[in-house]
Amino acid sequence: MRPEFESRASALAASLALPLLDPATDDAFLLLQVGEAGLSLQATGANAPGSVRVDFVEGALAHRRQFGGGTGQMVARAAGLRGSLRPSVLDATAGLGRDAFVLAALGCQVTMIERQPIIAALLADGLLRARQAGGEVAEIAGRMELVQADAITVMNAWDGAVPQVIHLDPMFPHRDKSALVKKEMRVFRPLAGDDLDAPALLEAALALASHRVAVKRPRKAPAISGRVPSAELSGQSSRYDIYGIQKLGN
Repeated sequence: MRPEFESRASALAASLALPLLDPATDDAFLLLQVGEAGLSLQATGANAPGSVRVDFVEGALAHRRQFGGGTGQMVARAAGLRGSLRPSVLDATAGLGRDAFVLAALGCQVTMIERQPIIAALLADGLLRARQAGGEVAEIAGRMELVQADAITVMNAWDGAVPQVIHLDPMFPHRDKSALVKKEMRVFRPLAGDDLDAPALLEAALALASHRVAVKRPRKAPAISGRVPSAELSGQSSRYDIYGIQKLGN
């Protein structure tokens, strides 16, 4: 391992309270790896999926940034973007930051909360590389802020500017057949598990957001127990349950 990678790996292991392993000799179900392409999470063993990392500069998100459909995208519609309206957004279940990046690319200021420390480390690495890339991607990343914490705790004790929109995408037993989703779910589920506290997450979001809460769900999944959604947006494999508080633009 190159000295700079070894140094970073040592610092990351210490900050996450993880053992520093040699993948050639040590066994582990999951490996968090530092390399030329940034930080990645790799499952091991037979039939393990490929590594997962956050990449805002190239690949699928670069294509989506350029050709994704602008404010016509479902996440943008769910968050209430229209015309020149760009609400402030709190993404309380950030994950790999894809939805947050789309909203930031469209001009929103987005605060992201991710409670799983390893997933947050992947996201922080992706943000750092985006900011270092310069140009449009760095500008978009500049509108994204990451907080590694429990979202319910943070929202219940919120003391900053109140977000107009809160975006939630709680972990759910996915049945999507695409290779990308299967890979990420196979790698992440042992870390994150299902969000059994989704009702409390929704309750905290509804108490904080000034204008609306948008909850992403698999298309046929039940709504989160609690308040009944005021509107719904459905796509091919997912939908958004919208909880209106007041009309955006007021």
